[in-house]
Amino acid sequence: MEPLRTDEIVTQLVSRSVRIAAPPVEAALAAMKRPRTMWTADDEPTVVGGGEAVAVEADGPARLTRVRETATALFADADFDGPEVAQPRFFGGLAFHEDATGRDPWTDFPAARFVVPEVQLVFDGDDAWVTLTVRDGDAESLADRLEDLSETFESLTETTPADPPGVVGRHRTTSLEAWHESVDAAVSRIRAGDLRKVVLAQALEVELEAAISVPDMLARLGTAYPDCHRFLVEPETGASFVGATPERLVSIRGKTVETGALAGTTGRGDTDDEDEWLAEELLASTKDNHEHELVAEAIREQLDPFCESIRVGERGIRKLATVQHLWTPIDATLEQDEHVLSVVEALHPTPAVGGLPPAEAFDVIRDTEPFDRGWYAAPVGWFDADGNGSFAVAIRSAVVNETLATLFAGVGLVADSDPDAEWDEVQLKYRPILDELED
Repeated sequence: MEPLRTDEIVTQLVSRSVRIAAPPVEAALAAMKRPRTMWTADDEPTVVGGGEAVAVEADGPARLTRVRETATALFADADFDGPEVAQPRFFGGLAFHEDATGRDPWTDFPAARFVVPEVQLVFDGDDAWVTLTVRDGDAESLADRLEDLSETFESLTETTPADPPGVVGRHRTTSLEAWHESVDAAVSRIRAGDLRKVVLAQALEVELEAAISVPDMLARLGTAYPDCHRFLVEPETGASFVGATPERLVSIRGKTVETGALAGTTGRGDTDDEDEWLAEELLASTKDNHEHELVAEAIREQLDPFCESIRVGERGIRKLATVQHLWTPIDATLEQDEHVLSVVEALHPTPAVGGLPPAEAFDVIRDTEPFDRGWYAAPVGWFDADGNGSFAVAIRSAVVNETLATLFAGVGLVADSDPDAEWDEVQLKYRPILDELED
């Protein structure tokens, strides 16, 4: 199905929902047809989608504005009969830079793409809502199809995720020598006052022993990282973009905004005492606290034009399976109703994945990184007809396609960054995805 861009809307979305006993999440995902999507966070309902009722694409500096306008027009004329939790949503994301290059492994990922799944499954406690959405359909035919879908989902049984496929080869896009040169050059610019911070990333291409099962990989990530945002975005054919990110970009419900600063990293200890010592070292680190405060300050400044009040919580430690981060929760109250995409546009990229000043950092990233970031470190998430939604920053992520995976990880550089220490941090940040690929 050809995606809509921002032309005249000549279609109507028709949706109907039915409540069923909740099937196993990964089994439901495996039963969906492409393009599939999955979104799960510890404070939100899990959503699985399959097929494509409608897709919207845009590029250039106004890409999110055009997506929002097109989606708003579609939703304004939509015929939906069901509860709020089950209403159709757009799922998708965008490239880190405003235009897509089309380079591997991002061939099928445009600058911005959002899809209303044909079949959407929202998990609500022990039950789930199946929502079927079509273009220009009729309620009677939807009812028959919903009955068939309900029977299919309710017949699914729990399965054990397959073991990781195994890694047989690796290729780094950045050598240690090239990394030293890049970090030294960036640090020199920071010390000269041209930059305050810049985030440089690496890519790791991994050959797999067997074809990967995306539902099984997401299940394993859910076991290891239950409090992270797990996501899946994929086009109709080709590669899939998956991840388990600890970094929320923003969520909006009504006038309530939730976000936070996540920057500054150390490893986990082999014992409780060592783990606590590492956390205390991170909390006391001048370098990491400086990097973190740059991120928190920028988020506050970017939110300020939208909000009547902003509240910053106490800085603490966010512990994950392989790393620990400095974390500061930030919430706010909007001055007036705002579409979540407007706030996403204002926040992307945060200094946690870009740098300061943003334009200068963008130039350094483009000139330095020998690969295409694509959708890595960019917003992924969902929004509904009311403009509510939730987006995460797509770190701890990979593009997977049969027996090939490309992993991404980055680090924030400030004036006292050390190339070897930053190299080690990148390798640590590969672990969440790499651990689910190695047997």
